[in-house]
Amino acid sequence: MKKLLNNYLTGILILLLAVTITACGGNSDSTETAETEAQTVIEPDATATPAAKLNINTASEEAFKMIPDVGDRMVHEFEEYRPYVSILQFRKEIGKYVDEAQVAAYEEYIFVPISPNESDAATLEQIPGLDANEAEELIAARPFDSNQAFLDSLSSYVSEEELATAETYLEAQ
Repeated sequence: MKKLLNNYLTGILILLLAVTITACGGNSDSTETAETEAQTVIEPDATATPAAKLNINTASEEAFKMIPDVGDRMVHEFEEYRPYVSILQFRKEIGKYVDEAQVAAYEEYIFVPISPNESDAATLEQIPGLDANEAEELIAARPFDSNQAFLDSLSSYVSEEELATAETYLEAQ
């Protein structure tokens, strides 16, 4: 978890450096180059995911603006529909403003908090390493007496690292 946080903070520092260089004039030959480099640093590739995702229900405006292609309008839309209770709700509401591919890109940076006894399968599938069948099996095992009971059950489906990530996605009880 500490490594993930360090990677996330390093990414933020690189982005802030690129923005500062651009704002201060940086390379006078091409401001566009600095902007492109800043985007390259924070855009995910096909195999990578961000070190730490943002809770869509609690993230700040400044945190949302760190997501590629999120400006004031999208921040407003993210905040307008709070609280999100499922990833399907997020997809539906944000899908009014951007296409499916962009919604999927945003999902690389955010998560909808998980309620072990109430979240649908799609919301549970936000947990790295959990597939649709496993999500359905967890739903069939309800109710869970606590978040820990849910995590104990989840541990048979995912790695320790994925389990640690899942724990950060859970709603407080």
